[in-house]
Amino acid sequence: MRVFIVSDMEGVAGISNWQQVSGGESLYEEGRKLYTEEINAAVRGARAAGATEIVVMDCHGAGKGWSFNSLIPEDLDEGCEFVVQKEWTEYTGVLEDGCDAALFVGMHAMAGTSDGFMTHTVSGTEWRSVRFNGTEVGETGINAALCGTWGCPVLLVTGDQAACREGRELLGAGLATVQVKTALGRFSGRHRTPAVARRMIEEGARAALADLKAVPPYDPGKPCEVQVELATPDHAEQFRHHPLVEILDGRTIASKADDWWTAWRQFYFSYRWPD
Repeated sequence: MRVFIVSDMEGVAGISNWQQVSGGESLYEEGRKLYTEEINAAVRGARAAGATEIVVMDCHGAGKGWSFNSLIPEDLDEGCEFVVQKEWTEYTGVLEDGCDAALFVGMHAMAGTSDGFMTHTVSGTEWRSVRFNGTEVGETGINAALCGTWGCPVLLVTGDQAACREGRELLGAGLATVQVKTALGRFSGRHRTPAVARRMIEEGARAALADLKAVPPYDPGKPCEVQVELATPDHAEQFRHHPLVEILDGRTIASKADDWWTAWRQFYFSYRWPD
């Protein structure tokens, strides 16, 4: 059984502020340790369920050269391999090879969610919302669509209550979730202790992989339109002469194609992130 672990930082127990998830900040190393150990818990659970190959993809953009490099390689469980990618959603190798299931660890809710830790979608400063064929999604939805492109189901989401709820609403009641903390606001809440959270994730991963058919692979639909509402007209303006991207209004762009992956690539890898 081949398992893909997709990870982010904001949904990890013990993490509650930007200093813990931003490269070079005083609390970042603490956040990295907490993050890596929750990934390890998922690896242990996947191995207990019979996984023979486990690939971890760090999806956290920490900035300052740490983006997609936030996990601590030296501390990773030996039972997995890990991916270092230059841009988010760039790596698809394990999916193309044929992957039985994906587990999402440390997820956060989409921008605008009132009861989630550090809610945002892709960028906390540049993006306001993302929609696939009219359905608003967060990063769980984007990662699930990536996996679903190659027929890989997402069987587990871990994070706060808002991230778990968002996952179930999008992917269905068959999705296993592990809530490791309860947000009381964007930067405050009640956490499980890291040791308890890790045990919960390990057991959750093992149990989720017992039924590979519990959740169908996520497909936003064919054809597919991806709409992104950006923070300012400046961010949309870069697509003014893009042949495959339409500017719908001062802040909203749309990319249409026969399938989600084509529509996503048409604009995402052209987006110019600020220095």
